[in-house]
Amino acid sequence: MASDFEEVDLSRVRTISIRERGSKVTLRDFGDPVKGGRAFARWRQSIPEQLAVKGLEDLVAAMRRAAAGRNGEILWMIGAHVIKCGLSRYVIELMRKGYVTAIAMNGAAAIHDFEIASFGETSEDVPKNLERGIFGFAKETAEGCFAAISKGKEEGRGLGEAIGRSLRDAKAPNRGYSVLAAASQFGIPATVHIAIGTDIIHQHPGFDGASWGELSSRDFRIFAARVNRLGRVGGVALNVGSAVILPEVFLKAFSIARNLGAPFDGLTTCNMDMTQHYRARENVLARPTGFGGAGIAITGHHEIMIPLLYSFLLS
Repeated sequence: MASDFEEVDLSRVRTISIRERGSKVTLRDFGDPVKGGRAFARWRQSIPEQLAVKGLEDLVAAMRRAAAGRNGEILWMIGAHVIKCGLSRYVIELMRKGYVTAIAMNGAAAIHDFEIASFGETSEDVPKNLERGIFGFAKETAEGCFAAISKGKEEGRGLGEAIGRSLRDAKAPNRGYSVLAAASQFGIPATVHIAIGTDIIHQHPGFDGASWGELSSRDFRIFAARVNRLGRVGGVALNVGSAVILPEVFLKAFSIARNLGAPFDGLTTCNMDMTQHYRARENVLARPTGFGGAGIAITGHHEIMIPLLYSFLLS
């Protein structure tokens, strides 16, 4: 049987080298985490503890409590801009210091992470490459991800675990900048939640939707297990830069945990983004904290707010 409707023939598309594609972001653009010193501590004491500053202080206090307890959860949900804005090493250092116990991302974040680790560059000029007819067709990106997912399927792994392990096994030249490779190294679950048709590798003739769906479904179950634990032991859930995908994934995982009896009476959630979007506001801040706890909204650019959060935590 076949569909009644015409399908595009992806075998006819033309792929290109990532070097021909060009990239807007390279390793030189990535931030280098530095702990705030005495000058930062004096500045921090000088600013008014009102509104957003109070929210940031409350978030830091909740994260410190969860990390100090050695069994509290600190779940991060990130969008692609966290990677492409050069913030990976901040997240990796927070993993190392116990301020990340699980991390979830959308498909675009995983692709940027893979490209940076493998090639030292990512993020193409979309209007320019659309005009050239090559947007999203870097063959090395697709082939590398497809190989990782094929092996991950054989081994029964999730999508994030499969990519992270592949970067470590291949000794990717810039794996020190990879959130997925670091999560694999530290034994932290990193999950990738795709929506088919939203990411550049879905355009390639080798894309196997069944395999990607299988591994991403496993990641949803892994993530839901951590949300269930969060509801029982308490802790923090942060959504940083995902307007739709991760807030929806979090709400469904939260619903599973409630169905399984998790009380969520000690939960702190935070939405940190340039704009407070509807789904993040409702699905991260309002609905999950209705059983106890607090929701914190912090509005600002990631390339400023994540280093600021890092310094607040470690000062």
